[in-house]
Formats: sequence, structure tokens, C-alpha cells
Amino acid sequence: MAGTQVRVSETTHQLLRSLATQAGESMQEVVEKAVEHYRRKAFLEGLSSDFRNLREDKAAWEEDQEERALWDNTLQDRLETE
Repeated sequence: MAGTQVRVSETTHQLLRSLATQAGESMQEVVEKAVEHYRRKAFLEGLSSDFRNLREDKAAWEEDQEERALWDNTLQDRLETE
């Protein structure tokens, strides 16, 4: 697999090696999992911030709740879902 190099401190490299050994994985696998975990965490934190901002805007929050109520009605249309 082609790749690129990323510079890390000696301490980080030692931690990475230790984690890889403990998990029985390559250092590359550990880095990939860590980056994916960080990406998901950042996404969820951004989403949480967006909802917090939405709730603070009373008019926008009310509009959102009204729209959700309309969508909830579609769940009662007795149509089969896959």
C-alpha cells in the first residue's frame, strides 16, 4: 500500500508502538482508527454546537419543531417501509 510519512514526536511514536503491540495491530491501523475516531468526535461536537445554537434562537427552534411534527405525521400514513 502506498503511503506518505507523517512526523510525530518520539513520545508519540513510542505510544503508538505500544498501542499497536497491545492491540496486535500495525501502527498504521492504530493511526487510521485514531484519525477516524477523531473525525467522528469532531463531527458530533460540531453537530451538538449547531443544535445548541438552533435551540438558542427561539424562532428558528420553533420552526424546526413544527417541521419535525409534520414529518412525524408521515410515520402514521400506514405505508410499509423496507
